[in-house]
Amino acid sequence: MQTIGFIGLGVMGKSMARNLLRAGYSLIVYTRTKEKAEDLLAEGAVWKETVKDVAQVADVVMTMVGEPHDVEHIYFGDDGILNDAKRGAYLIDFTTSKPSLAVRIYEAAKEKGMFALDAPVSGGDIGAREGTLSIMVGGDKEAFSACMPLFSHIGKNIVWQGKAGAGQHTKMCNQIAIATNMIGVCEALVYAEKAGLDPERVLQSISQGAASSWSLSNLAPRMLAGDFAPGFYVKHFIKDMGIALAEAETLGLSLPGLKLAKQLYESLAERGEEQSGTQALYKWYKEW
Repeated sequence: MQTIGFIGLGVMGKSMARNLLRAGYSLIVYTRTKEKAEDLLAEGAVWKETVKDVAQVADVVMTMVGEPHDVEHIYFGDDGILNDAKRGAYLIDFTTSKPSLAVRIYEAAKEKGMFALDAPVSGGDIGAREGTLSIMVGGDKEAFSACMPLFSHIGKNIVWQGKAGAGQHTKMCNQIAIATNMIGVCEALVYAEKAGLDPERVLQSISQGAASSWSLSNLAPRMLAGDFAPGFYVKHFIKDMGIALAEAETLGLSLPGLKLAKQLYESLAERGEEQSGTQALYKWYKEW
């Protein structure tokens, strides 16, 4: 497991790849826009021109892309990972995607003597940069154990959740919890302002009590500072909520809080904020 192939160098993927490079692994990379990889190449990563080129030489192929259709294409395409990766290779998808797609990848990989894990992450750009992500893993436990040394360089809370697809289902739980929490964070801040309080001082109190959450501690200060740069894109959060609602429907569940959060974020995206970070929901309350 010395040569790591990393496909997808977005806000989080690049930092995850960099942490593996700094840990001493040989890193080969591919992303659709080569310019995004230039700083990693300067640090010692090796560029490959296609997904196929990465898959053919890597001991471990990691993917962190945007949408389920991107995942499907890079794994099942004619020049995709499953057609070209080595027998015995480990395939780790960090993308938040459909549980059913994770199962398909696992089954196809197993037929070819490969080991596939679905391992979506949480923690945003801060967690990716600092190597403190939460990693939720589905797949064979033996493969999970074999990959723990790799996971340990990019995350701190690393939990095997069960069979293939379990990691993605767990990430849906994560996104469901965050969605309504973000509404609460925004409403608490605008309430504080309307009541004539100092919102930053309010945060000192409520971020340490029963209301404490990652979003309250890390994203509320960005809201107050007017910093809406993406640690996690609005457009990707809408995608995740859509997956969660579809999965909930198949399970016979009604999730009204999640439906409301998705509606608010869709309204935000319609106002041109889909490339902003999820903390931009605060603007919906402040500006509209």
